[in-house]
Amino acid sequence: MIRIGIVGVGFMGMIHYLAARKLKSAQVTAICSWDAKKLAGDWRSIRGNFGPPGEIMDLSAVKKYDRLEKLLADPEIDLVDICNPTHLHPDTAIQALKAGKHVLVEKCIALEPRDADAMVDAAAKAGKLLMVAHVLPFFSEFAFAADAIRGGRFGKLLGGHFKRVISKPDWSAEIGDASKTGGPAIDLHIHDTHFIGLVCGVPAAVFSTGVLEGDAVQYLTTQYLYGSGGPCITCSSGALAQKGRPFVHGYEVYLERATLVYESGATPLTVLHEDGRTEQPKFEGGDDATAAFTAEIQAAVDGVASGRLPDLLSGKLARDALVMCHGECQSVRTGKLVSLG
Repeated sequence: MIRIGIVGVGFMGMIHYLAARKLKSAQVTAICSWDAKKLAGDWRSIRGNFGPPGEIMDLSAVKKYDRLEKLLADPEIDLVDICNPTHLHPDTAIQALKAGKHVLVEKCIALEPRDADAMVDAAAKAGKLLMVAHVLPFFSEFAFAADAIRGGRFGKLLGGHFKRVISKPDWSAEIGDASKTGGPAIDLHIHDTHFIGLVCGVPAAVFSTGVLEGDAVQYLTTQYLYGSGGPCITCSSGALAQKGRPFVHGYEVYLERATLVYESGATPLTVLHEDGRTEQPKFEGGDDATAAFTAEIQAAVDGVASGRLPDLLSGKLARDALVMCHGECQSVRTGKLVSLG
């Protein structure tokens, strides 16, 4: 049984806690929060852009810590699941690794690539797993696309466009604080760069246009430049929509023998074959908002049990996604192509 301690009880901490209820051979045995009300089980103040609102939780079977040091001193915790604000990730993760714990840290890995590098180095020195929770590849529609692209099921990837749009996240002061999250072009868009890095690799350069609010990029459209013979990939992402526009993500992917089309809430995953056939794959899980998170955390648990780093949770992959976001933000601010080499 892998024993998990969750650090940070905000929206993502709650989602991880709910998702962990369905894990195999693992359970949450401790939580850590500075908020006494949350430690007492009153999570009614928690809100997010999907999933259920917070409620009164029965935490009688869970150990409760008000300081990170206390949780890290608990010898009965194997995996520390870090769900506090992004600007706190590096220090929290490095402390946990030095304490001999495996780490799963919610995206983004950090705000700055140098901090991500320090986290990866700390894991190597500690001999423990550093895993980064990018949930997108665990959603059925994105898992299907990733498997099709990486496995060559429909031939070579020729091109694609990805999309991710929300309204401004005024449901959380911390999420809306760019100094803590990096703003939408990092906190939100990193889902896209992580997935693009997974299926295409890191491009040689990026060119982006976007909308700035202060110094934070709120919305951007990017061309990922892979050079001659590489795929033609673009993405539009950000928090520019009005409140009446629900969260939406999706893609249109062009392969040699098929086109994959998906948009949440509008178009179910559709495979358009070269012979004119059309199919819509069916997936298990239905409308369970936490199913992908359960699969993500289960991958981390299985990694701890086996001692092998799951490739979808790689710290290096998460670090590269952050570098891509920073390059895109630089391109928006300068109006110039930015090399990532």
